[in-house]
Amino acid sequence: MLDHGLKHQLSVYLNHLARPVALSASLDSSPASDALRRLLTEISLLSDKIHLVDAPAPAKRLPSFSISAVGHPARISVAGLPMGHAFSALVLALLHVGGHPPKEAPALLDRAKQLNGALHFETYFVQDCQSCPETLQALNLLATLNPNVSHVAIDGAQFPAEMEQRQVLKVPKVYLNGDYFCSGWMDFRQILDTLAPPCERHLTHAP
Repeated sequence: MLDHGLKHQLSVYLNHLARPVALSASLDSSPASDALRRLLTEISLLSDKIHLVDAPAPAKRLPSFSISAVGHPARISVAGLPMGHAFSALVLALLHVGGHPPKEAPALLDRAKQLNGALHFETYFVQDCQSCPETLQALNLLATLNPNVSHVAIDGAQFPAEMEQRQVLKVPKVYLNGDYFCSGWMDFRQILDTLAPPCERHLTHAP
């Protein structure tokens, strides 16, 4: 699944983990689940801080897996196979959940931590989408920082019926609490600005 060079590079990144991380897999007997199991197994063998476990209950979408600090609830999950351009978002999610500090400005991190109310994001992506990783990374980081936030990244190739039902013609396409939130590339700051009340948005962009 991962070539030798990518495994070596990933193992170097995973040396930055400060705490153990659980990959909780919800799989069936499909070829897609077999591929995801291989990927997660290969990742778990690269670091003694990565623990691959079976999900305690079947997920809404199969195959899927969640990422969490061991002993803590999972707020980040992936449905499908996060390969191609989406792989970089998976790597950063592992690092941030594992305690490696993000590179975003402290003021933005503080804004993310202060968000109130339950915010559940769903993002549709495809593996060859170059605009998807930044949006996936931003929402994963948001979920890492704030216990009110959760995020599931959905591989459109594995769930075409959902793509059709929700008329996903462009990716990334993001839903918040079941309603349309945004389409196209967005970074961490833009997502926070979109979540802000109108008056706060005005202040954020004021000179």
